[in-house]
Amino acid sequence: MKLSDYKINLPKDLIAKHPCENQDETKLMVLNRKKQTIEHTTFKDILSFFDDGDVMVVNNTKVFPARLYGTKEKTGAKIEVFLLRELNRESRLWDVMVDPARKIRIGNKLYFGEDDNLVAEVIDNTTSRGRTLRFLFDGTYDEFKKTLSALGETPIPKHILKREVEECDKERYQTIFAKQEGAVVAPTAGMHFSKSLSKRLEIKGVKFAEITLHAGLGNFRSVEVEDLSKHKMDSEQFSVGEEAVKIINNAKDKQKKICAVGTTSMRALETSVSITGYLKPYSGWTNKFIYDPYNFSVANSMVTNFHLPQSTLMMMASAFAGHDFLIKAYKTAIKEKYKFFTYGDAMLII
Repeated sequence: MKLSDYKINLPKDLIAKHPCENQDETKLMVLNRKKQTIEHTTFKDILSFFDDGDVMVVNNTKVFPARLYGTKEKTGAKIEVFLLRELNRESRLWDVMVDPARKIRIGNKLYFGEDDNLVAEVIDNTTSRGRTLRFLFDGTYDEFKKTLSALGETPIPKHILKREVEECDKERYQTIFAKQEGAVVAPTAGMHFSKSLSKRLEIKGVKFAEITLHAGLGNFRSVEVEDLSKHKMDSEQFSVGEEAVKIINNAKDKQKKICAVGTTSMRALETSVSITGYLKPYSGWTNKFIYDPYNFSVANSMVTNFHLPQSTLMMMASAFAGHDFLIKAYKTAIKEKYKFFTYGDAMLII
């Protein structure tokens, strides 16, 4: 497959700018791969597609307020700092992106907060926009993280949503499963689940297996090569624990439905699978790029959003649904005014 195979004309007004008032009432398009049928329903009706013993694999990563605004020493120039990942807890070292990057040099100090109560020093240039910062903070680690959270902003993709952060984003740019802090991008498929819906699924006998994959900005990175085999994915930290492995392998033995909720969950599963087709506990990093053609080993159903054309997320959904079927579904979604991207509608592929 080539990049141009995923080109679709998506009207800009179909990119959802705000979350649905009730998260489980977004539209749900159901794709049946065997029958090649498309069904239109509401997300809370996903209940009717799963039974006792089926498994939902959800990502319990938690998005932290990763966007900071500071000023450069001496000049007072305003600088946006996007925290990507913590490199060293004791030394307060962070891998970050800065904007505008041209104004920042090694040795510069940046000040954050009204009283400049947080200071960082640039100690390395990693890429054209990337930097390594050392935060100069005398308090405990918990105090440091509390300060970051107080100063940080919810990292919604403003450049795509074309709006500033609003109060609704603090709660809604997060899933109900969020526990393990570390993501700068929300695992959006999980954002459709409400507490009441997940409880109703549990009452029906559906089990939830939690994995952790800290989604990064690479999810928004454009594919710039026509030959997809030459695209390199950003690495993301993840773990699949023994409890999740036990739940999923047991369902596999019993030939139950195993539903990967989101591309992040699917990538974690496909990285952790053994040559026998069963999961094994795993903790580390993955840069796995899944695109057509691909044989999936664990999940036999998938929940995912409607992604931007030519994105790696769309490519994974295509690999699972089948390229021609997914393109048909996307064109149908555009015709039926489904909403795309982070706060958009959902798709269930069975």
